[in-house]
Amino acid sequence: MTKPLGGRTRLAELYQEGAAKIRLPQTFTAEMEAVIINTAGGLTGGDRMDWSFSAGPDTFLTATTQACEKVYKASAGAAEVVTRIEAAAGSKVHWLPQESILFDNAALSRRLEVDLDESAEFVAVEAILLGRKAMGEAMAEGMVRDRWRIRRCGRLIHAEDLRMEGDVAGLTASAAVLAGKVAFATVLYTGPLCEALLPKVRAALGDSLCGASQWNGKLVARLAAEDGYTLRKSLIPVISVLRGGASVPKVWNL
Repeated sequence: MTKPLGGRTRLAELYQEGAAKIRLPQTFTAEMEAVIINTAGGLTGGDRMDWSFSAGPDTFLTATTQACEKVYKASAGAAEVVTRIEAAAGSKVHWLPQESILFDNAALSRRLEVDLDESAEFVAVEAILLGRKAMGEAMAEGMVRDRWRIRRCGRLIHAEDLRMEGDVAGLTASAAVLAGKVAFATVLYTGPLCEALLPKVRAALGDSLCGASQWNGKLVARLAAEDGYTLRKSLIPVISVLRGGASVPKVWNL
C-alpha cells in the first residue's frame, strides 16, 4: 500500500511471505517502483503466487518483475498467478511485468483483478512467450488461461479471457490466432488521454503484426511477433508512449 508524503509516493504497508518478495529501488521522482521477485526461480503445476497492490490517493506506483517468469512442465495441476490492484482517487498505477515464458507441457492459469477510482489512471501489460526460439525451445502442448477483470468505481470496463489448451502449436499456427507467431502481448491504458494517445501508439507499432483501438475510456493494443526480441522492439515504444515518454523500468534491461 502506498501513501503520498512530501510530494512523493511512499510505502504505507508491506507484507511478503514465502517465495513472493518485493524490493523498492530508489527513485528520484514522485513515482514509487516495486520490483516483485519469485525466489523459487519459476513456476510449475500446483504452485500459486498472489500479488496485491494498493495505490493511495494521489500516488504513482509502477510494479514490475525482476525477470521473465518461467513456467515449467507440469506433472499435475496448473501454476496459478493472481494479481489484485486497487487505485484510489488521483492515483496512477502502471502494471509492467516482464514476459512469462511457457515451456512445453506447461500449465498456467493467470488472473488480473483491478479496481479503479473514477479519477485513477492505469496502464497494464501482459506478455507471453511460447518457448524460447533462440534456444530451440517451443511449447507444443500445454495450457494457458489468462483472465482480466478491470472495474472503475465498481463498474466493469474491461473483461477478457484467453484459453489455449492441448495442441497449442497447432492452435497458434492458425491465421485467426497467431499465424505461427510465438510471442504476443496485450497492452491496456485507461484514463483521460485515450483519444490523444491512440495515434501515437499506432505510430509506435509501425508496420508490425499489431493493432490498437480506443473506446469508452480505454485503449487496447495487441501485439504478436516471431520471438521475444522482436516483440520487445514493438512493445517497449508503446509502453513509453503510455508512460508519457518514460521508458520501461531498468530491470527490463538487466
